[in-house]
Amino acid sequence: MTTAKNRREFLRQLSVYTMGMGLLPSVLAACGGAGTSQEAGADSTAADTTAGQQTAQSLFFKISLAEWSFHQALFAGKMTNLDFPAKASEFGINAVEYVNQFFKDKAKDKTYLADLKKRCDDNGVRSVLIMCDGEGEMGDQNTKKRLQAVENHYKWIEAAEYLGCHAIRVNAAGEGKPEDVAKAVTESLSKLSEFGKAHNISVIVENHGGVSSNGKWLANVMKTVNMPNCGTLPDFGNFCLNRTKPESNTPEGWANTKCLEEYDRYEGVLELMPFAKGVSAKTYDFDANGNCVETDYAKMLKIVKDAGYTGHIGIEYEGSKLSEEEGIRKTKELLLKVGATLA
Repeated sequence: MTTAKNRREFLRQLSVYTMGMGLLPSVLAACGGAGTSQEAGADSTAADTTAGQQTAQSLFFKISLAEWSFHQALFAGKMTNLDFPAKASEFGINAVEYVNQFFKDKAKDKTYLADLKKRCDDNGVRSVLIMCDGEGEMGDQNTKKRLQAVENHYKWIEAAEYLGCHAIRVNAAGEGKPEDVAKAVTESLSKLSEFGKAHNISVIVENHGGVSSNGKWLANVMKTVNMPNCGTLPDFGNFCLNRTKPESNTPEGWANTKCLEEYDRYEGVLELMPFAKGVSAKTYDFDANGNCVETDYAKMLKIVKDAGYTGHIGIEYEGSKLSEEEGIRKTKELLLKVGATLA
C-alpha cells in the first residue's frame, strides 16, 4: 500500500520535471491527476456556440471548466495558463478554475495577473477559483512546517482576490493518525480562512486522496472549523483511500497501481455537500449513450441539487480514451443532459 506522501511527492516531481516535455501518462487518472492524449480538435471545439451557454442557463447550477482538464496540453507546452480563458470560451463555458502549478511563480506578478484578467474580460470569462498544490501540508504534525504551509497560501488568496475568484482550493494532507491530522488541518484552515476573510476569499478543501477522501472525516473537520468562508469542493471521483505501492515513483510505476480501498462516492458527496462552495464533475470514460461509466450522474446531480446547491460545477475530464477536448465536450453534454432532467 502506498502512502499519500509518496503520491504527493510524485505529483510534485511531475509538475517540476515534465513542464513542457510532454511526459503526460495515463497514470495521472489512476492517482487522482489525469492522463489523456491531447489532440488538435480546435475546429470541432469552436462549434460549441452561444446556444450551449443559453441552454446551461436553465440548469440549477452553473458550468465552469477546471484547468486540469488541459493538463497534458499545458505540460507539453501546447498551451499556457494565459491561453486558458480563450480555450474555455471556445466550449461555450464562461467560468474557469485555475491550477496554480501552471503559473506557479506568478502569484505576485501583477503584470502577469493583469494580462490574465484582461484575457478573461476579453473572452467574457469569469475566474472562479485557484486550485493550490505544492505549498506544504496543512496537516503536518510539525507546527513550524504547518504554519509555513498556511503562509505559503497567502499569496494565492491575494492573487484570487485580484483575479475576481471567490475561493482557493487547498489540500487536507498530512501524515499520522486521522484524528491528529484532523486537529492540525483544523488549526491550519482556521488560520488561513481568517486571512481569506480579509480578502473576501473562501478556503475550500477537496477530497483529494488519503484521509481527505473519507467524506465523514472531512465533514467533521468542516464542522470543527465552523467558519462561513471555509468549505468543501466535493469531487465525484477522488475517493480512493488506499492504493497499491508502485514499483517505482515514476509515471510508469504509478500506471500499474490499483485502488485497494474506495470510499463510497455517493455517500461522500452527500456528506460534503452541506459545506460545498464548489463541485467537481470528474469523468474518465463514457458509454455509447454518452453517460459516465464510473459515476451515475443522475444520482450524483440529484444529491447536489437536494443539498440546495446552485453554484458552479466544474468540468474535470481525466480519461485516456478521448482527447482532452473531446472529453471536456462530452462532460459538458452530460451535465446539460442530466441537469435538464432536474431543472
